[in-house]
Amino acid sequence: MATSCYAIHSIMASTMTTRSRLNHFAIYKPTIHVPLRVRSMANEEQKEQQPIESTTPVAPPKPSPPTRSPKVSTKFGDVLAFSGPAPERINGRLAMIGFVAAIAVELSNGEDVFTQISNGGIPWFLGTSVLLTLASLIPLFQGVSVESKSKTIMSSDAELWNGRFAMLGLVALAFTEFLKGGTLV
Repeated sequence: MATSCYAIHSIMASTMTTRSRLNHFAIYKPTIHVPLRVRSMANEEQKEQQPIESTTPVAPPKPSPPTRSPKVSTKFGDVLAFSGPAPERINGRLAMIGFVAAIAVELSNGEDVFTQISNGGIPWFLGTSVLLTLASLIPLFQGVSVESKSKTIMSSDAELWNGRFAMLGLVALAFTEFLKGGTLV
């Protein structure tokens, strides 16, 4: 008993132990050797199937016709419908310009959104709205879809999300300044 304690203590205390010296004092762990047999089912299936010779010639597959972009409706009611391509995009574009303009004027003049509108902002708002709406509608009435001009970074989905956030931002800016009673910045 004393020798086994000494052996364990010397193994723990020794800094120069090697693997071969440890194996001498290692605890015996029985290993179970089970014969394992692996069969491949693919070989048996291949042997069972005989190649079938066909007498009819196989025609090469026909090439598919080139895909055309879906026809975009240019009717006034379809373009400006609730689920049409124009309303959310135009409102989003106006909100993006309005949010940036409101923050820029607020930083330069120190006026909140409501003061900006009452001090001559209505003609600017109407002029920008008409110009941007016409610029957005002309391509749609010519049959050009928004997705056809979409690139990887400047995609049509990114424009929609940026417009949605700008709409929320503009409303939040006006509401916060109304509650605060002055400018946000």
